[in-house]
Amino acid sequence: MDLFNKPNAKLPKIKKDAHVDAQIPDGLFLACPYCGAQLYSKQLGEHRVCPNCGYGFRLQAYERVHLMTTAFEEWDADLTLENPEFPGYAEKLSRAKSQTDLNESVLTGKAVLEDETVALGIMDSYFMMGSLGTMTGEKITRLFEKATEQELPVVLFTASGGARMQEGINSLMQMAKVSAAVAAHQEAGLPYFVVLTDPTTGGVTASFAMQGDVTLAEPHALVGFAGKRVIEQTIHEKVPKDFQRAETVLENGFIDAVVQRKELPKVLAQLVRFHQPQGGR
Repeated sequence: MDLFNKPNAKLPKIKKDAHVDAQIPDGLFLACPYCGAQLYSKQLGEHRVCPNCGYGFRLQAYERVHLMTTAFEEWDADLTLENPEFPGYAEKLSRAKSQTDLNESVLTGKAVLEDETVALGIMDSYFMMGSLGTMTGEKITRLFEKATEQELPVVLFTASGGARMQEGINSLMQMAKVSAAVAAHQEAGLPYFVVLTDPTTGGVTASFAMQGDVTLAEPHALVGFAGKRVIEQTIHEKVPKDFQRAETVLENGFIDAVVQRKELPKVLAQLVRFHQPQGGR
């Protein structure tokens, strides 16, 4: 497989304070979304991790490909929704495509993690907050179907704000469609590894994000179904500050391990080797 070579994705920008000199470039200083530490962007390093708390800043899909893989062959790159009808939706899709260089909120393909070949999916929170739309579900379904045909394990990095409201019931149906493909892959005796990244919420959490054989998460990733405000309004109580963070979810048995971003390729490759049938494939 050829190394997939895409230009470096743009770094997230922060608003400049009114008192900051206009000559200071956007994105030079950042605030950690988890601990609030004020950071010089170069302090994050190539993995874009807060040196104070270990929180992994959000990555675009192609950024994660470069960090996690040694080779990558993209699948279904041209799959896109034709003639969206919801008012203003076509313009939002166009902006998301130009910002991420993707046609949908997930990147899929065949990849090499260290020396192990896998079917890889990476959801991109910069594409309409990684929302689950019709074509997102179709791409992930095809990922599992091709992995089953080629007898490959699946590694899926999840990042989502939930189902895409502009597509209504069609987006919700993707939960069932992907789940059926996951079940067929597992019935074939093939392993499925999930890495929950910040944030993984809504219908994605309620379906395929929680169906893996092994579920990992990045430090302090937000993991849940409904948002904190909605829960508090429903139960009329305040919830603990970190009750939807990966570490709390781990303590309650829904995650197998929280893994630092730079360690993920090694850990995932080990998991693939451990789950090989005796004698290999």
